[in-house]
Amino acid sequence: MATTPRHAADSHDTIRVYGARENNLKDVSIEIPKRRLTAFTGVSGSGKSSLVFATIAAESQRLINETYSAFVQGFMPSLARPDVDVLDGLTTAIIVDQERMGANPRSTVGTVTDASAMLRILFSRLAQPYIGPPNAYSFNVASVRVGGDVTVERGNQTFVRESFSRAGGMCPRCEGMGRVTDIDLTQLYDDAKSLTEGALTVPGYSADGWYGRIFTGCGFFDPDKPIRTFTQRELDDLLHKEPTKIKVDGVNLTYEGLIPKLRKSMLSKDKESLQPHVRAFVERAVTFASCPECSGTRLNEAARSATIKGVSIADACSMEIRDLAEWIRGLDEPTVAPLVASLRHTLDSFAEIGLGYLTLDRSSGTLSGGEAQRVKMIRHLGSSLTDVTYVFDEPTVGLHPHDIQRMNQLLLRLRDKGNTVLVVEHKPEAIAIADHVVDLGPRAGTAGGQVVFEGTVEGLRASDTLTGRHLDDRAAVKAEVRARTGVLEVRGARSHNLRDVSVDIPLGVLCVVTGVAGSGKSSLIHGSVAGRDGVVAIDQTAIRGSRRSNPATYTGLLDPIRKAFAKANGVKPALFSANSEGACPTCNGAGVVYVDLGMMAGVENPCEECEGRRFQASVLGYRLGGKDISEVLAMPVGEALEFFASGPSRIPAAHAILERLADVGLGYISLGQPLTTLSGGERQRLKLATHMADKGGVYVLDEPTTGLHLADVEQLLALMDRLVESGKSVIVIEHHQAVMAHADWIIDLGPGAGHDGGTIVFEGTPADLVAARSTLTGEHLAAYVGA
Repeated sequence: MATTPRHAADSHDTIRVYGARENNLKDVSIEIPKRRLTAFTGVSGSGKSSLVFATIAAESQRLINETYSAFVQGFMPSLARPDVDVLDGLTTAIIVDQERMGANPRSTVGTVTDASAMLRILFSRLAQPYIGPPNAYSFNVASVRVGGDVTVERGNQTFVRESFSRAGGMCPRCEGMGRVTDIDLTQLYDDAKSLTEGALTVPGYSADGWYGRIFTGCGFFDPDKPIRTFTQRELDDLLHKEPTKIKVDGVNLTYEGLIPKLRKSMLSKDKESLQPHVRAFVERAVTFASCPECSGTRLNEAARSATIKGVSIADACSMEIRDLAEWIRGLDEPTVAPLVASLRHTLDSFAEIGLGYLTLDRSSGTLSGGEAQRVKMIRHLGSSLTDVTYVFDEPTVGLHPHDIQRMNQLLLRLRDKGNTVLVVEHKPEAIAIADHVVDLGPRAGTAGGQVVFEGTVEGLRASDTLTGRHLDDRAAVKAEVRARTGVLEVRGARSHNLRDVSVDIPLGVLCVVTGVAGSGKSSLIHGSVAGRDGVVAIDQTAIRGSRRSNPATYTGLLDPIRKAFAKANGVKPALFSANSEGACPTCNGAGVVYVDLGMMAGVENPCEECEGRRFQASVLGYRLGGKDISEVLAMPVGEALEFFASGPSRIPAAHAILERLADVGLGYISLGQPLTTLSGGERQRLKLATHMADKGGVYVLDEPTTGLHLADVEQLLALMDRLVESGKSVIVIEHHQAVMAHADWIIDLGPGAGHDGGTIVFEGTPADLVAARSTLTGEHLAAYVGA
C-alpha cells in the first residue's frame, strides 16, 4: 500500500538558530526540536540565558509585538532585534521567569490567577443572602450610590435616572488594603519651627522645594508662625484639608492636606518599591495595623455576610488552597457545575505544583521568586493554546527534592499538549527528563558562549564536558563534624505557620535549615534570627539601583580604582566616574540614548559620541597599566584580579574586593555590568561578597546554590568552610542535597507545608538523618548519598 506523502506544513519540526552573537555567544548555530523538552545547561555565565531568553524568546516577542498597532506598541517595551544571522521556525514564546510579581498592594494570589474571579461568580450565584453581582464581592471595587438626576447617554438617546448605585465589596475604612495606618505627627514636622523655617520633615517637602512653596503660599495659615501656635482650624487645614483650588506665584494649583497627600504618594505604594530614603521615612513615621472594621479581609460587611454552607468569601480566601479545593468538591450544585469544575482544576494545580499551602488572599508581592514562577505556571496549565514555546528559568528554584518530581510531571504535561518546552536548569533531577540537551561552555563569560554538547541526557553523561563530568556527582556525608561553640536560642516562634517552635541553633558550625517548600524555614530564620545583633542576612531580593549601578559601584571597588587612575595621571578622581564629571555629555554617562517616539515604541541606541563607553573622549586618554577606565570596567572579575595584582596597576584594596567576588563564583561577570541584568542567585552572591568584609559573627544565606552549576557548588561549599574556619557561624536555608550532606548540623522542618508544617521534625547531624530516614528530607538525602 502506498504511503501518503508528508505534507509540507508538517516539515517544520525544528527551531533553527544560525550565527547567534548576543552577549558572549560566539556565532552559535543549533537546531532545537519542536514539541519536545529541551534542557539548556552550563556553568553560570556560559551563555544559556543569552541563547534562550535574549535570542530565541526575545525575537519571538519582538515579531509578535510588531503585529500590534502603533498605539498598542507604545505601551510595550521596545525590543531590538537580537544579534543573530538567521532565526527560523519560531513559535509564540511565553516566558515564565523568576521575576517577583508586581508590588501592587491590591494584588493577591487569587487576583493574579483568576481564582478569585471564579470564586466571586460562585458566591454571586449561590451565597445567601443575595447581595449583588460578582463585583459585590471584590475588594478592588467600591460601592457607589448617587442621588439626584444622573444623565446616561446610549447612542443617540439620553436617559435620566433619579439615582444610581453600584455594589462593590471594598471595605470603606481601609479601601480594600486590609490594613490601616497610624501616622506619628512628630515625624512629619517640627512644631517649634514655622513652615518658612523648614518645619516639614517629609522627604521632598523642604521649604524651598515645590511642595514647600505650595504649603507656604496657600494662604490657609501664616507660614512664618511656629506650628505649635496654630489654631485647631489651621492645624486641620495643614494636615487634613480636602483638595482645594489655589493660586501660588500666578500658577493654578490644587492644595491638599499633608496626610491625604502622603497616603496617595507614599502609603498607597508597596514599601519595597520606594526609594531608600523615602522607605526609611515611612518605616519611621508610619505604623501599619490590621483594619479594625474588616479584620484584614479587605471586604465590607455586606460581602462578609453572604455565605455558602456557612462559609463567607473572606473565609474561603483565607483557607489554605488545598483545603479550599476540598470544600469546593463538596459543592453539589448542577447550576454552576462547569464553573465549579474549572475552579477545582485551578486549585488542584496549586496543590500539584507544591503551592497548596498558599492562600488566595496572600499578597503577591510577598511570594519568593520560585513561588512567583510556579504561580505563573498555573495560568498556563489550563490554557487552550498549543504549539507554543514555553521558556522556563530554573523552575526547580526553591523546591525540595520531593517537589521537583511534581514539577517534572507538570513540565512533561505542557510538552505532551504539543508545546515546545525550553528549560534553563542546573539540577540533575530536572535535566534527566529532557528529550534533548544543549550544554554551553566550556566556561563562563568570554571563556564561554559555545555549544560544547548537543544530544540526549545519556550522551551528555558520557561526554567530557564540565556538566557531563559533574552530572553524577554525589557529595558524601562527612565522617566528622565540627563541634559547636555556642547556641542561638529561639523560643516560642509563631510567625506565619510556625507552631510555638523552640530550637537551639548551633554556632561556630555550618547549620542547614531544610524542609519542603512552605514548611516554615524562612519564617523561622528571617522571623527569629535575621534581625539580631551580629547577624548578617543575605537573601535574593533585588539590589536597589538603576542601570547605572554595577558590581564595581555596589561593592565599593570603583573608589580605589578611580583614585589610582587620578594619582597615575595627576587629575581629579571624579573624572573617572560615569555619573560625575567624566560622563559623556551626549548620553550623560548612560552609554545609550533613549528616543521617545510618542505614540510609537521608544528606541534605545548606543551613544554615537562615546560608542557606549559612557566617558568623555578626553577621559579615555588617561591610562593605568596600559588600559583606560572603560576597558577596566569591561573586564571580567577573573581578568581584573590578575590586572590589579601586580605591576603599575597593583591596587591592594581593589584586589581584596575582587578576591571576594571570585570566591563566591562571580569571576565571569564584568565590573561594569548593570545590576539590573543580574539573576537572583548572582545578586545574592554579590551581596555575600560585599558582606564578607562585615564584622558580623553569624551569616544567614537563603538558598545560595540558586543559579549555580554543579561544578560551582563545590566552590560555594569551600567558601562556607572558610567562613566557619575563620570563626563565623553560617546558617543556610537550602534544598540542595550536596549542601545538606556537607553540613555539621541539620534542622528539618515539616512534615508538610502550610498548616501541615511549622514543626521541627529532625535535629542532628546529616549522618543521623540518613540513618533514621524518618522524614522526607532524610529519604531523599539517603538516596542521594547512596546509603
